[in-house]
Amino acid sequence: MAALPRLVCASSVVLVVWAGFCSAVCVEVPSETEAVQGTDMKLLCISCMKREEVTASTVVEWFYRPEGGKDEPIYEYRKTNHEFPSRFSGRLQWNGSKDMQDVSISVLNVTLNDSGIYTCNITREFEFEIHRPLFTSSRLIHLTVVEEAGEDFTSVISEIMMYILLVFLTLWLLIEMVYCYRKVSKAEEAAQENATDYLAIPSENKENCAVPVEE
Repeated sequence: MAALPRLVCASSVVLVVWAGFCSAVCVEVPSETEAVQGTDMKLLCISCMKREEVTASTVVEWFYRPEGGKDEPIYEYRKTNHEFPSRFSGRLQWNGSKDMQDVSISVLNVTLNDSGIYTCNITREFEFEIHRPLFTSSRLIHLTVVEEAGEDFTSVISEIMMYILLVFLTLWLLIEMVYCYRKVSKAEEAAQENATDYLAIPSENKENCAVPVEE
């Protein structure tokens, strides 16, 4: 039963992505903020560009800040990928797109110590004929790593509503069956009473009941 809400969620994500491709519009979707220990976690960072601003050079910087600590660089993209020595050494993977609108990274085999604040800084230098403007943007991801996956509130509500619907449909089916059974029983009783009344009529009366034929 728990797979149904996840299927609905997955279908919603597919529809959003499909709509984005069809309309040629970049959608800045926020990143998930909870990961399960031992799994891979994609830190989603999307920074959309306008169509007339596609020609640009992009620099991406990723930072990690533990609780009560300071920001430390962990990953950088500056024409090439570069991973800084840190607690994530060997566990970071670039997941960015070719057009540099999606500049996400993945943390492989996350641990409880990976909880904290991740910062994604994007710097773009647009290449126009007259000038080269510089724009910066930033995304913060508050990641929490848990030992086991737990059902979220939405999944619980979805399951409860599904069970209520099943009970309602079952009761409705039972009511329909009882109604149909009574209707058929009354029809059979009426037919049986008509047959009994007909048999109870004397023979001479039955002959009189015949419809006269006009010559």
